Amino acid sequence: MAISSILPVGKAPATPYVRPSVKRADTDSVDTDPSTTSSPSLSSYDPSDQEMSGDERVTTTLSSSRVGKGGVGAAAEVQADVDEREHNPDFLWMTTEEPHRSRRIAILKAHPEVRKLMGPTSLTFPIVLLVLSIQLTCAYLLRNSHPFSWPFLATAYAVGGTANQNIFLAIHEITHNLAFKSIRANKILAIVANLSIGVPYAMAFKGYHIEHHKFLGEDGIDTDLPSKFEAMVLNNVAGKTFFATFQILFYALRPGFIRSQTPTRWHAINLLSILSFDYLLVHFLGWKPLIYLIMSSFFAGSLHPCAAHFIAEHYLMEGPDEDWLIKGLAQETTSYYGWLNILCYNVGYHNEHHDFPSVPWTRLPQLRAIASEYYDPLPSHKSWPYVTWKFITDPSVGMWSRAKREGRGEKIEPNTWNGALNTGVDANADVGISVQEVEEEEEIAYMSDTEKDNKSCCTSIGGEKKRV
Repeated sequence: MAISSILPVGKAPATPYVRPSVKRADTDSVDTDPSTTSSPSLSSYDPSDQEMSGDERVTTTLSSSRVGKGGVGAAAEVQADVDEREHNPDFLWMTTEEPHRSRRIAILKAHPEVRKLMGPTSLTFPIVLLVLSIQLTCAYLLRNSHPFSWPFLATAYAVGGTANQNIFLAIHEITHNLAFKSIRANKILAIVANLSIGVPYAMAFKGYHIEHHKFLGEDGIDTDLPSKFEAMVLNNVAGKTFFATFQILFYALRPGFIRSQTPTRWHAINLLSILSFDYLLVHFLGWKPLIYLIMSSFFAGSLHPCAAHFIAEHYLMEGPDEDWLIKGLAQETTSYYGWLNILCYNVGYHNEHHDFPSVPWTRLPQLRAIASEYYDPLPSHKSWPYVTWKFITDPSVGMWSRAKREGRGEKIEPNTWNGALNTGVDANADVGISVQEVEEEEEIAYMSDTEKDNKSCCTSIGGEKKRV
């Protein structure tokens, strides 16, 4: 099926605020007027579905323009919405589910061998120990240096910031239970890695991050999303600079205001372990080594090349053109394939990670190679530092540039991706996967957090047994 038969045609402005209609793959054609606005703002208007012939389609809102039947009245209504948007910016409100469930199903159908990539990798554990030893060595060597001396600051930024960003992302991997088969062993390693950060982090992150995957973009649940207050106050160059500089604090404090967690014994173990380690560090070496670790954590989430992944992963940075309006939905998550992935557990392979969270960092490039027809057409970043620069300086990109949902949204047919991306897979074919199999695969993908759930979710689609 040609792309033009599933997507609207017409040159879109160089902003992500265009509304295509993504339909089920068995529909022959869709006629949608292209957006006429170049406004960088988004609107919170609920979408009004356009009437069209053909089978039922799935609609995703990628601008708030009300596109109805043709005519002068419709054009006037669109222009009125444009004018309203320019004065009342808002997030990009989606009516469909997040894009990863449907693409995961499509890829599994086309490439069942992807299941063999799932499960822990043995490389994470020794790397955690290596980086932790580097940080503790630096902290020891700087025990007699003033925290605001150039050697201290330079080491904390260049070495400590890079090392603790690596630790943050090691904990991210371990959160998906990808270091060991045992859930308990993964939690213990996450707490050990947390020693380098200086403040308790690992167990609180685990709960919020699994929700980020399961409820991507859902307002009030996904705490990765900026709040409306943040967007209103910080949506200018000075505000975005402030956010990029102190974003580690936003990610640390925002969840407490939006969605607090119920403490567990693992939260208590994490808290006591880190505070005890900090006490021993200060008792035997003084305050400066602890200051080094905490300063390293701050730089890791500030204006650091590796910290750009926080913005690059889910902010809407690229506007689709006439051939690829599917980008509007696809860029809700955006990958980066550059060399900084070496330092960051391949977190740049972020579409791949969200599609298959149970595939460890060492096998994400292989996943991309196997399913290249699904990933190569998607937008990707060429440079993480440029993402930060563009975020701060480009008026068409800002705090509002995130996709949100009020609920799970309408299901997207997996074959939508086959038709839109010209994967070579028959876009009209039945994916042949039952609802129960999809649910089992999702449990594997999200890496259940209890040993009982993990054992009960070892049957992959197609009946293969896989211990994950």
